Amino acid sequence: MNYVVVDFEWNQRMFGKTPADNRIPFEIIEIGAVLLDEDLNEIDRFSQTCKPKIYKKLHYKTKEITGISQKELSGSDTFPYVVVDFLLWCGDDPVFCTWGNGDLVELQRNLKYYHLDDLLEGPITYYNVQKMFRLQFDPEHKAESLEAATDFFRLPKKEPFHRAVNDAAYTAEILRQLDPKLCERQYSVDYYQNPKTKEEEIHLVYDDYYKYISREFSSREELMADREVRSVRCFKCGRTARKKLNWFVGKGKSCYCLCECREHGNIRGKIRIKTTDAGNRMFAIKTIRLIDEEGADKIREMKQEVIEKRWERRHRGSAAREQ
Repeated sequence: MNYVVVDFEWNQRMFGKTPADNRIPFEIIEIGAVLLDEDLNEIDRFSQTCKPKIYKKLHYKTKEITGISQKELSGSDTFPYVVVDFLLWCGDDPVFCTWGNGDLVELQRNLKYYHLDDLLEGPITYYNVQKMFRLQFDPEHKAESLEAATDFFRLPKKEPFHRAVNDAAYTAEILRQLDPKLCERQYSVDYYQNPKTKEEEIHLVYDDYYKYISREFSSREELMADREVRSVRCFKCGRTARKKLNWFVGKGKSCYCLCECREHGNIRGKIRIKTTDAGNRMFAIKTIRLIDEEGADKIREMKQEVIEKRWERRHRGSAAREQ
């Protein structure tokens, strides 16, 4: 088994000049990767720029951050040729590693634009090195920059950041510093290519939470009526949890519920409803976590806020009708 630590640099529209294409808001202009064996020893590197075809003028911010020049891109092959070379270089069944969760989304979006999405079947299982670093060393923060993590381990900074192969190499160095057992347990799934059938639905059990990615539905009402979407089981013992607060729409338009397992205590359910890339269907991402009494109180407070806001809207509506 080989690991492919990958990074992409991309360009975007020049505001007010080039019309944006919603199918591909970010056009990949550089692919960089480091190939590692199962012991995380480096085997090879891949580094190629791509001549842009959609946003042909290099955005000044992209140029400033990456140092890539228009001349360098003009002499490159276009994305379809480069990405085919890259995927062949990756070999059979590569395990991708990235810094953050955005790179693989943009790779698949670029592949889809050029009708090459059959080259990379999803959903893709990968390792988010940024997430694993945070869980092991900085759990209070949601994200850290690659350079900050490099400084944390006092790793030498021989090459500039924000060139794809350099960032991939720094990510590989950080991966080597992490607990291998943590890495085995904390794999991620990219659901840009989300499940289409009941059989393809994804069930992931981690040490401290459970994640479920549903198939597609035609409406929010159909989604929330599905038994599997609404069910809550304790991921520690598998028992059906007793509902204390039924599903309600809370912060960020996510749905929440509060349940209880006789053996393991309070459970928080959360459902985020995502729209497919085509925009005409939706799917659910459900997470189940064990929480303490303080966490349970926060769910109750959120529910009370929802009730109070609903009452205020009804009161204002009644007052307006009376006038």
